[in-house]
Amino acid sequence: MHREHRQWLAYFLSGIVLLCLGFYLVSSIFNHASAASGPQPKASAITGAIDRTSIPNAYMSLPNVHLPSAVAESSPITIPPQPPQSPAPTASTAVSQPPSQPAIREDVKMHTYEITAYYLNVRDQPDPKAKILNVLAQGTIIEALLQTDNRWLKLKDGGYVHGGYAKPLKDDIVKIASLSSENNAVIESEENDLEERVSEPSKPTSSVKSESGLSEDDISEILEGTDLADHGLEEAILDIEEEYGINAYFTIAVMKLESGNGESRIAKIKNNLFGLNAIAGDAFNKALSFETKADCVRMFGQLIAEKYVDKGYTTVERINKKYCPANSKWSSHVKNIMARDYRSL
Repeated sequence: MHREHRQWLAYFLSGIVLLCLGFYLVSSIFNHASAASGPQPKASAITGAIDRTSIPNAYMSLPNVHLPSAVAESSPITIPPQPPQSPAPTASTAVSQPPSQPAIREDVKMHTYEITAYYLNVRDQPDPKAKILNVLAQGTIIEALLQTDNRWLKLKDGGYVHGGYAKPLKDDIVKIASLSSENNAVIESEENDLEERVSEPSKPTSSVKSESGLSEDDISEILEGTDLADHGLEEAILDIEEEYGINAYFTIAVMKLESGNGESRIAKIKNNLFGLNAIAGDAFNKALSFETKADCVRMFGQLIAEKYVDKGYTTVERINKKYCPANSKWSSHVKNIMARDYRSL
């Protein structure tokens, strides 16, 4: 009996030893696995938030990692790989999209002129009755895109001036940039037209209301050597061409014919260059007096426009019948002077 008790006790003790040994082995294996996986984050006892100081630096350096509010100690942290993120564009790195129609900038010729009139109106349309936008003083340099058929200059800055009051500076050509290839083609076409027409006097005709193409320099050359020179008549002659459309050749020819090239007594004393109101039999006393010869020119332009052209007397021959009915050759003399002045330029 005692032998059987000792044998059972031996088995019991052996089982306890084996159980302890097994528990030790299992505990060692578990601790080894835990050490290999790294320290686990600890949950705060109060908030349940992750203690980030226990997270390895490799995880903390990753951008924009979202950590859950609480993690069980036994649950390993798994951080998914983050896709690369492009930095947000800044003022220095932003690149604007090209426009649908990129501008093509090329050099274009632009003609420059010098204003020769004391004061010259800039109008919104190439018409002497159009709205006045600005007034330019003598000597002002302007840039013109083109010249119309009736000699108005279209300014780069907007508006029109009459070319008869501007002297072209042919050697001073300004280069500008066009806004697009289409605009460039238009401007080049217009400036080619301008080069063909720039300050070229037109051949005079019988039409009184027409463009002469004369400049102040041209008129000075025509009046040179006569008593009509050096009286500032150039501006007045072009003034009435701009305002009323009275051809400058016609004005000069009538002036020369009626005043004997400025040598008549009425012209010298009364500044009356056209024999205005010089009635036969008492021509000198009846003739109108003017403060300056230029004033007489302006009166002549208004008279021809209102009393002749506006009433259908639009040619030299028709004006002859009313202006000087006693002399049927008056129109021939006027036209001969116009043709001679044209050839002298």
